Amino acid sequence: MQKTTVKRSQGRMGRPPRALAGEVDDRILDAARDIFLVSGLAGASIDEIARRARAGKPTIYARYPTKEALFAAVIMHNAARVQAAGADERPTGGTIKDRLTSVGTAILKRLLSGDTIDFMRLSAAEAQRFPELTNVGRTVRERAAQAATHVLREIASSDEAAVFPGLAPGRLETTTHFFLDLVASRFLLRALLGEPLDRLRADIDVHVAQAVSFFLSACRNPSNG
Repeated sequence: MQKTTVKRSQGRMGRPPRALAGEVDDRILDAARDIFLVSGLAGASIDEIARRARAGKPTIYARYPTKEALFAAVIMHNAARVQAAGADERPTGGTIKDRLTSVGTAILKRLLSGDTIDFMRLSAAEAQRFPELTNVGRTVRERAAQAATHVLREIASSDEAAVFPGLAPGRLETTTHFFLDLVASRFLLRALLGEPLDRLRADIDVHVAQAVSFFLSACRNPSNG
C-alpha cells in the first residue's frame, strides 16, 4: 500500500506572536474604551466590545476575567498613551523658567485634548461603585509623577538651578508633586466639573506662566519640612 505523506504546517500551534498579541490587546482596549465612554461600565456589553474589537469573548476573558478588570486595564492603557504622547518632548527655552513653562504647557495641552477628560470623569464616577479602581488611579498618578520628575531632573541639572534649593536632588521628588499640583490640578478640577475645554485651553498660557512664577518663588525659599 502506498503511504501518503502529510506535510505538517510550517506554523506552530500555541500562543500568537507577541506583536500580534499586542495588536489584539490594542483592539480590545480601544474598543472597550469607546463603548465604556458611551455606555458606562454597567451598560457596556462584552459582546459589543468583542464585535467592535473583532475578537472572541474567550479571548477577552482570557486577558480580563471581569468587566471591572477590563475597565482598569483601559484606564492604564489610556494613561500610558497620554504619557507616551509626550515622551519625546524635551523642555525648550533658555532659562529654567522658560523650560518649566514649556513642560507645564505641554502637560495641560495633552490632558485637555480629545476625550481624555471624558474618560477621567467616567473613571471618577465608577470609582464610587468600585473602590478598587482607586488603586488604579493611584498607580496612574505615581507613574505620571515619575515621568515628570525625570524631566525636572533634566531641567535642574543646569548651573542656574543653584539659586533654587527646592530643585536640589534630595527634594526633587516632592518638588515635582508641587509643580504638578500648581500647573495641572486646578485646571483638571475645572475640566472634570464640566467647564468648557475650549475656554480652559484658551487660558493655558496665562495660567502656566503664573503657576511657574509662583513655583520658582517657592523653590528659592523652600520650607525645611
